[in-house]
Amino acid sequence: MSSQSQVSMAAMTEPGLAFVAQPSMTHVQRLVKPSVTQQPVSNDGDAKTFSAAVMGGSLLGLTAGMSKRSKRSKRSLLRVATADVQTMNAPDGEDEMMAGVSGGAFGGYTQSNVAARRVVPSEEQRKGRKFVKVVYVVLESQYQSAMTTAIRQINKTPGPVCMECVGYLLEEIRSPESEEQLAKDLDDANIFICSLIFVQELAEKLVKIVEPRRDQLDACLCFPSMPEVMKQNKLGTFDLTQIAGGPLGNFAQQVKDLRKNSLSKNKPASGGNFQDSLLKLVRTLPKVLKFLPGEQAADARTFVLSLQHWLGGTPENLEAMLLRIAGGYVPGVEEIDTEKLMEPVVLPDMGIWHPLAPQIFDTMDEYREWYDNVHCPAAGILPDAPFIGLVLQKSHIATKDDGHYVGMVQELERRGARVACTYTGGLDFSVPVQEYLASSNGEGVVDALVNLTGFSLVGGPASQDAKKAKEVLMKLNRPYMVSVPLVFQSFTEWQNSQLGLHPVQVALQVSLPEIDGAIEPLIFSGRDGTSGRSIPMQDRIGSLATRAMNWANLRRKSNAEKKLSICVFQFPPDKGNVGTAAYLDVFGSIYAVMKELKKQGYTVEDIPDSVEGLQKSILEDPEAAMSMSELNVEYRMSVDEYKELCPFSEDLHENWGPPPGELNTDGQDLLIYGKKFGNIFLGVQPTFGYEGDPMRLLFAKSASPHHGFAAFYTYLEFIFKADALLHFGTHGSLEFMPGKQVGMSGSCYPDRLISVLPNLYYYAANNPSEATIAKRRSYASTISYLTPPAENAGLYKGLKELSDLVKSYQGLRENEQRGASIVNSIIATARQCNLDKDIDDLPSEEDDMAKVTMEERDDVVGKVYRLLMEIESRALPMGLHQVGVPPSAEESIATLVNIAQLDRPDMSIKSLPRIIAESRGKDIEAVYKGNNDGNLEDVALVQDITLASRAAVGALVQQSTNADGRVEAVNPMQGMFDFFSGGSVYKKALAECGFDCSDDDLKPLFEYLQVCLGEVVRNNEVPTLINALDGKFIEPGPGGDPIRNPDVLPTGKNMHALDPNSIPTKAACDVALVVVERLLESLKQQQGEMPESIAFTLWGTDNIKTYGESLAQVLALVGARPVPDSLGRVNKVELIPLEELGRPRVDVVCNCSGVFRDLFINQMNLLDRAIKAAAEAEEPVEMNFVRKHAMEQAQELNISLRQAATRVFSNAAGSYSANVGIAIENGANVDEDQLQEQFVTRKGFALSSDAPGELQEASGLFKSALSKVDVTFQNLDSSEISLTDVSHYFDNDPTKVVGNLRKDGKKPASLIADTTTANAQVRSLSAQVRLDSRTKLLNPKFYEANLNGGYEGVREISKRMRFTFGWSTTADAVDNFVYEDCNTTYIQDDEIKNRMLEANPDALRDMVQTFLEANAKGYWDTDEENLQKLRDVYQECEDRIEGVDFAA
Repeated sequence: MSSQSQVSMAAMTEPGLAFVAQPSMTHVQRLVKPSVTQQPVSNDGDAKTFSAAVMGGSLLGLTAGMSKRSKRSKRSLLRVATADVQTMNAPDGEDEMMAGVSGGAFGGYTQSNVAARRVVPSEEQRKGRKFVKVVYVVLESQYQSAMTTAIRQINKTPGPVCMECVGYLLEEIRSPESEEQLAKDLDDANIFICSLIFVQELAEKLVKIVEPRRDQLDACLCFPSMPEVMKQNKLGTFDLTQIAGGPLGNFAQQVKDLRKNSLSKNKPASGGNFQDSLLKLVRTLPKVLKFLPGEQAADARTFVLSLQHWLGGTPENLEAMLLRIAGGYVPGVEEIDTEKLMEPVVLPDMGIWHPLAPQIFDTMDEYREWYDNVHCPAAGILPDAPFIGLVLQKSHIATKDDGHYVGMVQELERRGARVACTYTGGLDFSVPVQEYLASSNGEGVVDALVNLTGFSLVGGPASQDAKKAKEVLMKLNRPYMVSVPLVFQSFTEWQNSQLGLHPVQVALQVSLPEIDGAIEPLIFSGRDGTSGRSIPMQDRIGSLATRAMNWANLRRKSNAEKKLSICVFQFPPDKGNVGTAAYLDVFGSIYAVMKELKKQGYTVEDIPDSVEGLQKSILEDPEAAMSMSELNVEYRMSVDEYKELCPFSEDLHENWGPPPGELNTDGQDLLIYGKKFGNIFLGVQPTFGYEGDPMRLLFAKSASPHHGFAAFYTYLEFIFKADALLHFGTHGSLEFMPGKQVGMSGSCYPDRLISVLPNLYYYAANNPSEATIAKRRSYASTISYLTPPAENAGLYKGLKELSDLVKSYQGLRENEQRGASIVNSIIATARQCNLDKDIDDLPSEEDDMAKVTMEERDDVVGKVYRLLMEIESRALPMGLHQVGVPPSAEESIATLVNIAQLDRPDMSIKSLPRIIAESRGKDIEAVYKGNNDGNLEDVALVQDITLASRAAVGALVQQSTNADGRVEAVNPMQGMFDFFSGGSVYKKALAECGFDCSDDDLKPLFEYLQVCLGEVVRNNEVPTLINALDGKFIEPGPGGDPIRNPDVLPTGKNMHALDPNSIPTKAACDVALVVVERLLESLKQQQGEMPESIAFTLWGTDNIKTYGESLAQVLALVGARPVPDSLGRVNKVELIPLEELGRPRVDVVCNCSGVFRDLFINQMNLLDRAIKAAAEAEEPVEMNFVRKHAMEQAQELNISLRQAATRVFSNAAGSYSANVGIAIENGANVDEDQLQEQFVTRKGFALSSDAPGELQEASGLFKSALSKVDVTFQNLDSSEISLTDVSHYFDNDPTKVVGNLRKDGKKPASLIADTTTANAQVRSLSAQVRLDSRTKLLNPKFYEANLNGGYEGVREISKRMRFTFGWSTTADAVDNFVYEDCNTTYIQDDEIKNRMLEANPDALRDMVQTFLEANAKGYWDTDEENLQKLRDVYQECEDRIEGVDFAA
């Protein structure tokens, strides 16, 4: 036995081994030849059982490429082009370098190094031989070792040629240095090879390099890639895409048809489908082509054989391929008989593989015969063990780069699992899943499925067919995990990166699989930077194996035995905020879930008799030493126990000192708040811990969890021993703990805390961006829940009186005396309602309207009426949603009306307002414009259309409403009966409102609305949870706004975002142009000139909901447009010529939220490229403000123009928000100057497309860019979440920051684009705050619904008051009357104040504190009587809290 083999065999039994040498093919045959139950004996007598090899170490790459379907003789299998097989294991191969290297210290990982992929023949090897140079570019590195071995073998073996070879990974050519080096290498190359080039911008770079050199190359082989890359193919007369006539004409047409079909309009573009179909086609050709005449046929046959060699992947295959091309196409190489070279030897197209199996298996029955009867008994694996299915990439097996796969099999089997590994050579991995891992009805024969390729199930790196993937996975009905091998980074690069996984890989191998329904994107293998081999990461593989086992065990464990921890949140940290979740009745929902769990056989004991009782059991500790109530303490963890069980407790000392610390402790033990109900633990997740510390908020980029937080999750895993966690509502703190953005390591706190527990998470359906963070950083399987049903805000008090006056005027407008008198009353009432703040030219009360024309009176009334209708029709979420309770029929109407107001051209559906307007011969866009201008006739028509829409949709819903006012089943539309009865019910409803619309026009829309109704009322939220706890697949679905995208419905889905490379869409760009035009028009009217610079906030959720409207707005302002590639992906931009643009380019400073950064970092690169292109355009500065400001900054800061044009900023990697919101929510005593410095410090990290994925501290550059800003701007895309509903909007608002940075001290204009309706509006920030206040805080409809919600409803009111106050802090955008009227409503009204005091005195106290703080900081001017009343109420709250009685 060679010394290398001895090392390898010895290493097989070394515990914890991460990787060892790949055995040679002869070694493989020696090892697999005996029966698996026997001990294979090596030449020198060493013996190891196969079970020992599996249980004790990693036998990497041990496989034979044989199956019953395609079994070949050993001689055929090992046939090499020119060399004796034994020379393949020579000491200068890669195996010696890798032999026996332990992965424990990860010492083998280095940064990518092109030089390591360069093989050059020695002077001795060059003598008397033709020199041939080969250059290759590949997506992944698995071909590196095989190609290196093949080239070395050619050079060592006597023959007519010697070769130099150099390889590049695709991502490397992003670097200008590597791009230049590749060009130099191609200048004197003979053969170029590339494969799987599917990243558009890099494909273009590659074509730019190859195309000018193509003619001088002797051969250019481009295996499946982007079309523009495929066009570079050159092999004699062969051109894959342009063959015409002759015996190959039909083949060429088939290729073109495949491409056309894969890009057809009605299907998602799928390069994967194209590749799979192409490979099937080319496999049929070699034998046919061999007998066809002509050079074209011979060249085509060589191409097809070369592709098959490439897919075979072994050094022997690649050696034969290179000799075949050199012998046929390189001048001067004439002594190679290509007909005598080995035929391609490939693994079967797909099969079942196991590292210790004697063959590739064609059927599951064959595999089970060997696995159950031979392998499992020898390995000690029990017959009833959990069964895990793995999906692998054939190329890694073919090239023997399978160490990471073997490591995974080893870890699963070491934990006692049974394993079945399937693979395919194509990119449709659903085929082997269906063939081998599913029964005849499609249901899984495995307990969990883990995809180790990292790619989407159908389409791989090219694109995806999510619809097909979802169909397969829904039938399979098993947890589906997609784990990610590092491709574009070495281990060291990933480990040192705060960003984590490379942005291109996030798009390909995280975002796309999520759309299929994949969960838990754990990194499980790295890449050796020198050899290119895949290396298993032992700790990550261990975690992945355990997580897969835990999901599988949920299927196998009885419900009565399962333990579930339900986690609720409290933010800000206050007892009045326990159970915080967006729009959710948390305790009511938990109560309903616990009752259902008990019904399903879970051990749920001592459930209180009511929701209030459940709430009380958590909020009160009966053993509290003081009269003031504390949260219930379920467990007291000693410090010693904590240190023993929490493996990272010492790492927290730096931030928090030694345990127990000061949080979640009584000074001696760590306290776990919550209560057990049998096998259900209802626990309160601790808060971040630094909310009340303004200095830490100001200076800390991030902080570790405190000891109490770590103790909570330690308790769940090791003491309570939960089988699964359920985080209840949007959202907690776990997923926002410090760590990498995507691709967690074992030292990232979300990974450490969640550990190996399955994590289910109820998440609001309208917040897919933060849900995605939870999925990627804390491995959450989300279950979406509905936001509350929306109603029209309506009118009240003075606004209702105004509406009545307007109606009176409409009937008497031509009566000069009475009409004028009514207008005078309208003006006076409008001023009393503070509407003069929104109508700049509203006449004063002294003006006599009898002295003006009727048209002028109409103008006044039209503007007031428009504002009233804007308030009245505003969608208002009512109360809180309870999980499992779908909307009533009445509640569904408002949702359907909003769905009906949007055109859906992709479905050939017109909006209902458009259909109604057209029945009057009007264009809805013209009507909206007249409405916006205050034209009384158009305002009235818009209101009539709105009322008619409600009536028509109401008629549709009424058809399916039962006696209880609910829709249990949607009744079909009447059809023929309608024809004889005068039309459909909705046509009749419209006729009653005065609109004659035809059923032909209405039918497509109402059929769609009927489908939507069924989805709105479907109850999937609790059944999905039960299925997930049974270890079943959670149906994936988009998150976002159900109005824009009804596919969000029904809820109860595993939410995903979207393919980041798909935005901005064309529809989003069209809407963006309208908004930008209105924005610039509004600013010209206000300021008299075009703005030069706009500070723009970009949000993750907004861009998901709108498919990139905000992105498109930034590009439109700069004067650029996105350019999609042939697969529809947006990877590049181009400047719009100034002649076409017709205005100056506007400078834009982009402040990207931390969530946007995580989800859309490639789009941040896109924005950076657009802005820098504008800065570098040789254009007059008066027509290009980007260039103007960049030139000024370059001079001021002494930097290059390109650096000075940096405009895309965000938080540091792994950090979120400016923490301004946290400080304000917690009432931290921080002055405005501190908050503004905090904003710039935390948000001042710049992204550059020149170094994609890196965020560099650049607060100085950020300040410089902000100092030139004229306007601050944000978007509102959904009526569900507005400016005062969450803290995010003011947290990221730079208005006062800009005012202080500007040299002239001028406060910038602050504008909001409201695209929540079809009639998009641009308003001032203060106008939007006023609209929010009028429709919510001051609206009886809003506060009565919340007061009826008790404890949680009062908290919702208090939060909105605090968030309104936030706009005073960051922008001075809250009018005095808002504070005054809110004080009158909630504090001066004793009835309302007492209801709040009874339900949640903590929340009322917080609200009073907000009023007092607003006055103290000068935001609210009021009298002493109001202030004294507030002080009295504050004391009243304090007294009540000390003796609170929740039973009252």
